[in-house]
Amino acid sequence: MKEYFLVSSLVACAFGTLIPNQAFAADLNLYGAGSLRDALTEVSQDFTQETGYTVNTVFGPSGIREQAIETELQLGQPTADVFASADIGNPQKLYIKGLSSQPIEFTRNQIVAVFSSKYSQVQITPNQVLDYLLNPNIKVGTSTPIADPLGDYTQQIFTQADSKRPGSFDTLNSKALQLTGGANSPTVPSGLNSLVYFLDTTQQADVFLSYYTGAIASQKIDPSLQIVRLPDYLSVAAPFGLTVLKNADPNAQKLADYILSPKGQQILHNYGFSSPSQSVPEPNYVYGLLLSTAIGLVLKKKSTEQKRNVQASNLR
Repeated sequence: MKEYFLVSSLVACAFGTLIPNQAFAADLNLYGAGSLRDALTEVSQDFTQETGYTVNTVFGPSGIREQAIETELQLGQPTADVFASADIGNPQKLYIKGLSSQPIEFTRNQIVAVFSSKYSQVQITPNQVLDYLLNPNIKVGTSTPIADPLGDYTQQIFTQADSKRPGSFDTLNSKALQLTGGANSPTVPSGLNSLVYFLDTTQQADVFLSYYTGAIASQKIDPSLQIVRLPDYLSVAAPFGLTVLKNADPNAQKLADYILSPKGQQILHNYGFSSPSQSVPEPNYVYGLLLSTAIGLVLKKKSTEQKRNVQASNLR
């Protein structure tokens, strides 16, 4: 767990060395999660063709992008007009601070296991995924919690695995290689796909817990990669949130509406995203509190069991 909570400090330190904010020449500025890069680039291009408003896009881990927005606002620098996050929690932070509109869920993703080409001759089923993840000889690649919602979703998967097999959280959390999404993540050479790079080129991981959209994009590049759906007991919801910044360009709402329109939604669907839920999802920051409480209860239970074992041993 130390690795998980230290990430927040690393992310905070990263903003002391942020690249100076670029001069925006476009009419509107759209900040989005890295997993939305291809889909929202196409949405923005279509929006420009239909409306004439140009869109400057900036993509990256949602947690880091949210912090960048706050920093830019504090410094009086140009920032996002619209923020499309890979979770609800990060745009909700802006809303709570009075910096943006109430975020709404605009699309969904799902988490899958992507296995390297070394397993191309083995047909792995969803019910076998946890066995592979727990195998001490298999390297598990993940994204970085707090900095990137994918890392948060992965932590939730580890917690659900613990409910199925006690002890799984500690095992998975200790062996997880946080290769993407963080301020200090390994650099992927320009033009290369990160999953292909880590799974096959450098072989730093044998399996990677990834968004489905990223997985299918990687498999187009490297067909030998195997995408396996998670079993129901490991499956987590991955709602993506959209918000318009306070004092944004008056036309920012038009861009947000376009993303939510049938045309925008169809483009997202074409890249593997699914329709947003009609229910209100649990914000990630709330999940973080629940996660901390759950882990505390697990540790307390373990401590109590250890004391009982010691007492029983003394009575023998």
